[in-house]
Amino acid sequence: MADPQGFLKHTSRETPARRPVELRLLDWKEVYEEKKFSQDTLKTQASRCMDCGIPFCHNGCPLGNLIPEWNDLVYKGAWREGIDRLHATNNFPEFTGRLCPAPCEASCVLGINQQPVTIKQVEVELIENAFDEGWVTPVYPTRLTGKKIAVVGSGPAGLAAAQQLTRAGHTVTVFERDDRIGGLMRYGIPEFKMEKSVIDRRLAQMEAEGTIFKAGVNVGVDITAEQLRERFDAIVLAGGATIARDLPIPGRELDGIHQAMEFLPLSNRVQLGDDIADADGLPPIHAKGKKVIIIGGGDTGADCLGTSHRHGAESVHQFEIMPRPPEERAGSTPWPTYPLMYRVASAHEEGGERLFSVNTERFVGADGKVTGLEAHEVKMVNGRFEKVEGTDFTLEADLVLLAMGFVGPQKPGLLTDLGVGYDGRGNVQRDKSWATNIPGVFVAGDMGRGQSLIVWAIAEGRAAASAVDKFLEGETALPAPIPPTAVAQR
Repeated sequence: MADPQGFLKHTSRETPARRPVELRLLDWKEVYEEKKFSQDTLKTQASRCMDCGIPFCHNGCPLGNLIPEWNDLVYKGAWREGIDRLHATNNFPEFTGRLCPAPCEASCVLGINQQPVTIKQVEVELIENAFDEGWVTPVYPTRLTGKKIAVVGSGPAGLAAAQQLTRAGHTVTVFERDDRIGGLMRYGIPEFKMEKSVIDRRLAQMEAEGTIFKAGVNVGVDITAEQLRERFDAIVLAGGATIARDLPIPGRELDGIHQAMEFLPLSNRVQLGDDIADADGLPPIHAKGKKVIIIGGGDTGADCLGTSHRHGAESVHQFEIMPRPPEERAGSTPWPTYPLMYRVASAHEEGGERLFSVNTERFVGADGKVTGLEAHEVKMVNGRFEKVEGTDFTLEADLVLLAMGFVGPQKPGLLTDLGVGYDGRGNVQRDKSWATNIPGVFVAGDMGRGQSLIVWAIAEGRAAASAVDKFLEGETALPAPIPPTAVAQR
């Protein structure tokens, strides 16, 4: 145990300071102060871990991270051993440490009556220290199997599966239809949440290990499903749930209404050096000087909010159809479940107005361009949204961004040509061994699970890798997390 009295001596939770809003809006760097979180402060925070007899943080973490173990090692200053324990269950803690909403912290036993342990911060500091010390080096297989595996999609699920399978001795090729590897981490997550150099340094390790990356290849078009099956001994589908939920209401056809994933990637491309910016350094779809309305109150909506601020929007409103959550954990989500509560992301600190219980009824425009929208308040009655009479309002808008989530994977093309089956939600169906109905074809991540968290994607990529290895070799030494049937019951 880190310190038997640590949680009694140190009752306050401490996290890194964010840069002042007026400064961070001037650039696209991550929002936190550049000065590294001190190891002494981190040691104190790690000492708050109680090393519970039943560590509920394990239940909250899909990866099964050995959280009390690496908290104890950080407290003792055993950083090398700590990163080894962290990497034992998580291929990419630098991704999850930045992007995961930390369900482990929601399950922390200390969180019953105190602020939970800063698990996520310990995680990200462990891996950043490891990179600084040169401890993140290629891990080579002890033998080569001669088997070839195609991984379709280079998001966290695909990368996790690829790294595990490469280390098992297989020859793995990762296909990505975009021009750079990384999936939505590359083009969906803004720089201020994760700078893309974080992805690049991990890809360099994977390439050194032997993973082959082929970007700019649209599998199902540039290479057919038949060719893929002929050339590879197994296929892992990890293409994500890329079809965005639309809002088919009157006026949807007006110019100036865009899906979030039409808007966000362009700013990332400008930051990556693509020659698409105008004279002011702005992408083709931008918010500078515009009245922006974001429809959708989740993480993607917040990403659109922060991006609009950095473009220089005149005003930003963010709509959410659900009611405003309570300030504290809602009674409907008791510990150790993930709490329903009001959250403020870094983008919300930067400005804009959040409106809850709002439904958009129609878009209005002039000369083919959106000029605003008509909306009204709603309330939940017997599980359905009903209009609150007398609450109609009109709001001006030059740019409307739809950030309402994703409804499933793209089916025409590869999935249709392979002939895979689908579950009741339209996701690719898989059995308890992560296999589709097509022999040798497996699925991991949002393509099979539906829109979810990065930590689930990595967990599923690792699980699918062990299933593929067993399929090819008859047995596997790779760790095999719980099957998807058990995952669905959580």
